[in-house]
Amino acid sequence: MSPLETLGFALGTSFASGLNLYATVAAAGLFQRLGIVTLPEPLAVLAHPVVIGVAITLFVVEFIADKIPYVDSAWDAVHTFIRPPAAAILSYSAFSEGFPEEWKLAAALLAGSVALTSHGAKASTRAAANASPEPLSNWTLSVLEDGFAVFLAWMAAEHPLLTAVIVVVLVILSVWVIWTLFGYLRRALARLRQGPGTSPAGP
Repeated sequence: MSPLETLGFALGTSFASGLNLYATVAAAGLFQRLGIVTLPEPLAVLAHPVVIGVAITLFVVEFIADKIPYVDSAWDAVHTFIRPPAAAILSYSAFSEGFPEEWKLAAALLAGSVALTSHGAKASTRAAANASPEPLSNWTLSVLEDGFAVFLAWMAAEHPLLTAVIVVVLVILSVWVIWTLFGYLRRALARLRQGPGTSPAGP
């Protein structure tokens, strides 16, 4: 891969990792093992059976946790400290052959930021969905997130430059989602502080 293609790959897998790290790693490893895609040489280790097995096992755990309201938010809170660093490591590894150290560090910082953004959008959306009494919205969001993470992992390996453009758009949308949901939360907290007995002034 050229430097730009490697960057596109790193951005795509980083955004996907922010949604579901284990699905991204398992999918990339399986795609490489089955000959569907060709990963950057330093990441060929993802196709090792042990790596794939661990990733699939953790994906199953996350798949179950992600379907349970409030458990999914607790899971996301813990993974705030897992998904972005893992995305940074994957990106650093992708640039490890033939690239200067400053490129690798810059790519790792960028990848971590992208993963944190997609993770933040996911966590915010799931927290908002937990306010709904029915479980369908949680299950639907979870399945869509998992499927999109797998798709983006494939896109990143097969069409890295196009993926880079898509990720830029997705990051902008993610920031908008986070900002919008944060605004809703701030207004809800303001109403709670007013107290249940507060009523608007009238004649």
